[in-house]
Amino acid sequence: MLRFSRFAFWPAVCGLLVAVLIIERLPEKDLQATPSIPLVSTTRAAPAQSMGPVSYAKGTEAAAPSVVNIYTTRVVSQPVHPLLMDPFFRQFFGYSQMPRQRRMENSLGSGVVVSADGYVLTNHHVIQGADEIRVALRDGRETNAELVGSDPDTDLALLRIQMDRVPAIRIRDSDEMQVGDVVLAIGNPFGVGQTVTMGIISATRRSSLGINTFEDFIQTDAAINPGNSGGALVDAHGRLIGINTAIFSRSGGNMGIGFAIPSNLAREVMGDLITHGRVIRGWLGIEIQELTPQLAESFGMSRPRGIVIAGIFRDGPAHRAGVAPGDVLLQINGEAVENGRQAMDRIARIRPGQKARLRVLRDGRELEMDAEVGTRDRRNMVRQR
Repeated sequence: MLRFSRFAFWPAVCGLLVAVLIIERLPEKDLQATPSIPLVSTTRAAPAQSMGPVSYAKGTEAAAPSVVNIYTTRVVSQPVHPLLMDPFFRQFFGYSQMPRQRRMENSLGSGVVVSADGYVLTNHHVIQGADEIRVALRDGRETNAELVGSDPDTDLALLRIQMDRVPAIRIRDSDEMQVGDVVLAIGNPFGVGQTVTMGIISATRRSSLGINTFEDFIQTDAAINPGNSGGALVDAHGRLIGINTAIFSRSGGNMGIGFAIPSNLAREVMGDLITHGRVIRGWLGIEIQELTPQLAESFGMSRPRGIVIAGIFRDGPAHRAGVAPGDVLLQINGEAVENGRQAMDRIARIRPGQKARLRVLRDGRELEMDAEVGTRDRRNMVRQR
């Protein structure tokens, strides 16, 4: 047994000595069985990011003095008792001979001072039918306002006040605004006094809402309530980008969907109201119909493009140019027509007297013709229809 232990001891010692010699001669890097992985501590400071302002007080202070309260009054004549409106009573008295009483109706809204000359922009529906318009500034001053002009098609109206040192707001190019930009709505909701709400631009160039004839709205989730109409929608620095006009609501209160008329459109309307007392728009004298896939197929078109000319005003610009009912209007001045509202807006922006190059599809052939644009006149259009 002792002999066997001695026999096994020496090979083990020799193997150990050989192993030590091998380890000493190996390069140091071969001893690293696992590669080193660099780790970043979770306590490391995050990279700096671009941050917006924490407070909008400076922007508010810049714009708020230019936002005014508008109070309107009109005289309403009505029967002295509701029963007198009954047809049974009216056949005896006659409508014109019924005893009537006069009462005053008051309403309120907001407006924006847009020039040092005292011009104030507001909504048409704020001052519609008013016998007296009164403007109250933030500093406590009040005065009567003169109606310069009104445009029901865009729901804009322009007033003028005779007052010294009126605070005019700065106006920004509304086309620069993007979805997600922070905006502030300033007005007089429910008559509680000047109020500022904050939100973002939810969408731009909203149309086909059925609110106005010409629509190009900025949509915002900034709270807009009754009394805010005609007030200012401003950017974070207090520059005017829109005139608050309408809300989408099932309850009559704010639901996070409000609409404002862009400042660029408001400036165009204001310029015409100052110069002409009304807005000058182009008119072709056509009635249009949207082109459905079924109609497009009947015209031999692979896909819907353009709009259908459903009717023509006799002796109107389109009639004189040779446009006929049943034509498909494809282009106006080289720009493709996508829908009826877009086409109407494009025609309206052409100054009367200028030529409009029209491309139409008729019997499978595309034709071009020039029409001298006329003047859009609401009274004249109603009479022709």
